[in-house]
Amino acid sequence: MGQTALQVHGEGLGAAGVGGYEADDYRGATTAARFGDPQAELSALRNGCGVYDLGFRAKISLTGGDRVRWLNGMVTNNIRDLGVGRGVYAFLLNPQGHILGDFFAYNRGESITVDTDCGQTEKILATFDHYIIMDDVEVTNLNEQITALGTYGPNAPSVLTGAGFAIPEMQPLQVQSSVWHGIACTLVRGEDEKNISYEIWIASASVRQLWDALIAGGASPVGTEALELQRIVSGIPTYGVDIRERDLPQETEQARALNFNKGCYVGQEIVERIRSRGAVHRKFTGFVADGAAQIRSGMKVVAGEKEVGEITSAAFLQFAEKTVALGYIRREVGVPGREVMIGTTRATVASLPFEDAALLSESSLAQHRA
Repeated sequence: MGQTALQVHGEGLGAAGVGGYEADDYRGATTAARFGDPQAELSALRNGCGVYDLGFRAKISLTGGDRVRWLNGMVTNNIRDLGVGRGVYAFLLNPQGHILGDFFAYNRGESITVDTDCGQTEKILATFDHYIIMDDVEVTNLNEQITALGTYGPNAPSVLTGAGFAIPEMQPLQVQSSVWHGIACTLVRGEDEKNISYEIWIASASVRQLWDALIAGGASPVGTEALELQRIVSGIPTYGVDIRERDLPQETEQARALNFNKGCYVGQEIVERIRSRGAVHRKFTGFVADGAAQIRSGMKVVAGEKEVGEITSAAFLQFAEKTVALGYIRREVGVPGREVMIGTTRATVASLPFEDAALLSESSLAQHRA
């Protein structure tokens, strides 16, 4: 389990002049679940700038002359053609095509940095070890050396600038070495092109100083409960919650993780067989219901008195006065706009991300209320 800002600094983030917090376990680490009202923290992410502990993300370094060729033969995305300073999202599969884990891989020039949840670290390290035979690849767990903070929201660039960072023009999943007040760190642009976010990877000893500077620069402290709300609104699945080992890559609808021109890798035969035979029978999608509906993970989705899917994540959005959920549904039924039942709640199938849908638009809600 990695060291979060809470664990490294004793009194932790709540001592940074921002009031108390409630801690909880999240994705394999202990961190702040909330600093106040998660719905208000969600508003900071959507309309201002939120700062949050990313100590639940683990960093693994791959070095050695065979690292690119070897990792390219392990994952579903293209590592071979990944430029220096660029990253991709990928699945790690078993030979039967089932998903063992997911992560981002960044080409750092002389190394590759794998970024995943702390809860996945043990399995990923064991899988890597199993497949390194005669390859010149060295795997190093960086978790005791590096932690990270995240910033998210339209004001994130100005907050970082105010805290003393020189923010270059960066593309999504671009990574760049930086120096902040004499401290070496790494700046990463988030994957979402529409919603601006940055990660700052930094030595554990300096993370409290960075946290204080970002708060002083205008960021609002955000816990994992609000991060989960924003994750669900963005339609992003989490491994172990929305993506399980029994799921096949195409069922998850995460085309961003797949490359069909990269050559052989573990599990490729199954992925290619699915593609050649056509679509899988079910798909990952969204659901929307009015008000604070009683929708929870594990509930079944029913259409025409027939069970057609299940819920994996759900959240009530106070700003929209709606409940949104993620889950799987039979492909022939999962058409946006189709009405289904989830328990006793009537819901509508929705395309992802939810924030692209007019029914969750804050401006449209304001017009409706007026």
